[in-house]
Amino acid sequence: MSLLEMRGISKVFPGVRALDHVNLVVEAGEIHAICGENGAGKSTLMKVLSGVYPAGSYEGEIFYDGVLLENRSIRDSEGKGIIIIHQELALVPLLSIAENMFLGNEVARHGVISWPEAFRRTGELLAMVGLAEAPGTPVGKLGVGKQQLIEIAKALAKNVRLLILDEPTAALQENDSQKLLDLMLELKAQGVTQILISHKLNEIRRVADRVTVIRDGATVSTMDKAEITEDRIIREMVGRDMAHRYPDRISTPGDMLMEVRDWTVWHPEQAGRKVIRGAGFTVRRGEIVGIAGLMGSGRTELAMSLFGQSYGRDISGEVGIGGVPADLSTVTKAVAAGLAYVTEDRKALGLILEEPIVKNISLANLPGVSEHGVLDKRREAAVAEKYRKALAIRTPSVQQRVMNLSGGNQQKVVLSKWLFTDPQVLILDEPTRGIDVGAKYEIYTIMNDLAAQGRGVVMISSEMPELLGMCDRIYVMNEGRIVGELARAEASQERIMAMIIRDNDSKAGKGEAA
Repeated sequence: MSLLEMRGISKVFPGVRALDHVNLVVEAGEIHAICGENGAGKSTLMKVLSGVYPAGSYEGEIFYDGVLLENRSIRDSEGKGIIIIHQELALVPLLSIAENMFLGNEVARHGVISWPEAFRRTGELLAMVGLAEAPGTPVGKLGVGKQQLIEIAKALAKNVRLLILDEPTAALQENDSQKLLDLMLELKAQGVTQILISHKLNEIRRVADRVTVIRDGATVSTMDKAEITEDRIIREMVGRDMAHRYPDRISTPGDMLMEVRDWTVWHPEQAGRKVIRGAGFTVRRGEIVGIAGLMGSGRTELAMSLFGQSYGRDISGEVGIGGVPADLSTVTKAVAAGLAYVTEDRKALGLILEEPIVKNISLANLPGVSEHGVLDKRREAAVAEKYRKALAIRTPSVQQRVMNLSGGNQQKVVLSKWLFTDPQVLILDEPTRGIDVGAKYEIYTIMNDLAAQGRGVVMISSEMPELLGMCDRIYVMNEGRIVGELARAEASQERIMAMIIRDNDSKAGKGEAA
């Protein structure tokens, strides 16, 4: 029996038709995945369903339990048991789990919040999602994986019937992702219908009963579980076969470009704690070097500490770039030395979302678009247009605000910003997180082009297949140390994990603290 039917849904923004007569049928008790490239219309469709875009702002009809649905707000949809969990979690870090759990949905008697009751119910809800945390714990002290479970517990507190999860595992490590997928299957067994938006096709194959593919704002197809294959989903999403996930490249590394020696970083707040322990690695011209490791291994901390000492304190070690010692003590000096860093969190740290593309691209190199300290807006626009064409940023104008771009196009803007500084070495931290397979391929192609120009690329990724598919060499990190190095021909997921496990066993044998 159908719980939800969306018929002929169309949504138009100024100059853009985001949805074009989309049809979606979700059966009661199923997990229904929605796939599509960034900008295909997936999130817009869910915002229509959840009341973010109210009735009257779109064309078409929505039937829920056989009754015409006309939500005027999110509160309307939540009142009917339709709960959406966005990719950017809506939690207040300084508030406790219990305070977050019932924020806007307070447990009150005669207008007064009953904290004993709120804490009791929070404990019950946390148990339901398998989270053993005290209700009074500040949310900001928890990892992203636990915060994701709290969001689901919040949905259960609102008597959820239809749970919408938008890229729920995008920022999670493998173990946390598997726990979340297990929970989704448990909720399904309890009768909770779910809509999953994800770019991780292996996860979709594991949990989804059916998949609907959306391309360019229109429904392409819906397939049952027996028909679901990664190749078919990709073909439907991008409109063509993608026999190769990674572009071909002939690796011809040149002279030594960057060398890091005995790099040590202490925690910025916790005295006596080393975060990076004597790390060292090299990058040659024309080479793509990967850094693999589990969450907490220190990959991002290593990158940020190198880039202008943006992380850590009492940093020591030596770095050479282009054959000369490099002063990386500030971001400005790091950029002058030829180093650039594309952060893993492009929305919070890489972009000013409210500003247009043109301002974001020039931001890291204002002298490059200025004359005698005065900004030349014509030159700034010309630079932005150059990178729009070179990196195929899909936008009608470089004056468009970055917040209106898809994830893949936002990532291209971040890349453009740092390429405009003309770096010799570019560190890419999770460069394909939260973007679809088509956009991923475009990012990989840009990386190959940079290597072909003689630049060095350092790629940090939680997805081992893309490290194996893109990198000439891979360094393996564990708890702040480089514990191994593998050439492309000898690298495999098994060998990477074996290096991590052997290092853990070695420390345990020596009685070292983890």
